[in-house]
Amino acid sequence: MAVFSLMLVVFSLTTGEFVVSGILPDVAGGLAIPLSAAGLLTTAYAIGMIAGGPIVTLLTARVSRKPLIIGLVTAAVLANAASAVAPGYPLLLVSRVLAGLVVATFFAVAIATAAAEARPGRQASAVAKVALGLNLGIVLGAPLGTVVGQHLGWRATFWSVSAAAALALLAVLRFVPDRPSSTTGPVTGELRVFADRRVQLAIALTAAGNVGVLTVFTYLAPLLTEVGGFPAGAVPVLLLGYGAGAVLGNTVGARLADRALLPSLAGLFAVLAGVLALAWLAAGNQLATVVSTVVLGALAFAIVPGMQTRVITAAGAAPTLAVAVNASGYQLAAAFAGWLGGEVIDTGGPRPIYLVAAALTLGGLGIALYSLRQDRRVSV
Repeated sequence: MAVFSLMLVVFSLTTGEFVVSGILPDVAGGLAIPLSAAGLLTTAYAIGMIAGGPIVTLLTARVSRKPLIIGLVTAAVLANAASAVAPGYPLLLVSRVLAGLVVATFFAVAIATAAAEARPGRQASAVAKVALGLNLGIVLGAPLGTVVGQHLGWRATFWSVSAAAALALLAVLRFVPDRPSSTTGPVTGELRVFADRRVQLAIALTAAGNVGVLTVFTYLAPLLTEVGGFPAGAVPVLLLGYGAGAVLGNTVGARLADRALLPSLAGLFAVLAGVLALAWLAAGNQLATVVSTVVLGALAFAIVPGMQTRVITAAGAAPTLAVAVNASGYQLAAAFAGWLGGEVIDTGGPRPIYLVAAALTLGGLGIALYSLRQDRRVSV
């Protein structure tokens, strides 16, 4: 039940992050702001995670795990409630920053713990189990939150996220045992891990490898309605398809990473770039859009276990801090994606986002191939 409780936390936090994509037009209409401005809500959340990852993790490094989890989840409950009652756009932006502050540290604690308890050679599979809550947040949370927003208003969506996090907190209080912090030496000593070239490349891989597909996901609602020709009511169903692909991709990606970490990542990045380019070519065809949406969900999460495992294995003695900073790297990509997608839309409409995303994904492929080459040189 402890694992289920933590998974429920991941589910609620993930829903709070990704549901904004589905209600973006509703937020823009409700606050009378441009769609590109609404997209910056994703950037605001990402900024919170970017700052919160290293800072919150360092400040709480010596805190016992259960009190830390309770504090982080409580902050998430309050921040999402603040989003629901925000009277205007500026305060809504601030509340999204606050909501993101605690997420990277929570994910880092959960992922590092799972990897540490896994059998040798099974770290990626352990990470995938933790990420199941993330997948469920996309499969169920984001579509359900979108339906709530479309029928009851976008504020009701944030109230729902806050309630889900509160339920998760009750489960944590009941079932999660307390464990001491793993940090025994000086907290600042953990910062030395970032001098390792392999850790630097692993974090860069996460940021560069995700920025393209995150740009697509942030503006998926307008891509589906304005370019794909689907009605707004179809967006939750298509998000469900994206999430179903994510669950499959997460499982397959974990198995590939356990067998051959960097080679599998390089191959997945190459396929992802190709699918994004094909999505641009076929964007006006509804059947092709449905297929590409599901496949993109699968590929976007097939790369996650491998990237997380790469950071953990490279970090060695300070995996929690490294994973937290890696989560910040992911959110740096999300922040850039929210801004970039808005610029693309303002310039030429939503459709070119697919092509821009394909080009950006090639950056992740380049880093993966370079890292693989460096590893092979060391092993010779």
